[in-house]
Amino acid sequence: MNQSDVRIGKAIAPTIEALGLELWGLKQLRHGRRVTLRIYIDCMSGVTIDDCEKVSRQVSAILDVQDPIQGEYTLEVSSPGIDRPLFTLPQFERYLGHEVDLRLRVPVDGQRRFRGTIEKVMADKVILLVEGNAFEMRHVDIERAELAPPAADAALPRAGKRRGSKRVKKK
Repeated sequence: MNQSDVRIGKAIAPTIEALGLELWGLKQLRHGRRVTLRIYIDCMSGVTIDDCEKVSRQVSAILDVQDPIQGEYTLEVSSPGIDRPLFTLPQFERYLGHEVDLRLRVPVDGQRRFRGTIEKVMADKVILLVEGNAFEMRHVDIERAELAPPAADAALPRAGKRRGSKRVKKK
């Protein structure tokens, strides 16, 4: 996470926690001059649309006062979903033994993209088991990490991508 994300996270986490939710993480996505601030919230009982709306209203007020993002931005609030992103070392620990898709900022053994099982988390490192080989990665070098979708779901089309379907007009 960059410094701006850390500052925003510290500013909004207490409000999200006061609503009985957890700030799972956040990302700033840049599209030219526009910025999308995507906030992920979580809860043991699941995240509802009402939860997202409440967080959006509260966080929007905080961001209006603190103004941490230069220029215009769009605020999105959602649950992490089944292929949840992992932001912190405790989150990696929570998913020991699970498969992840991971991209590094700097290559390890000439490779930036990995799919493997989280084997161990220690100090500031994540150990990933890829096809029987262990790769040690510094947490700060991880650009993006997401839980891999379950194997049964991997063959299914992803949301928003329809394959082989046609609209048939009924007579």
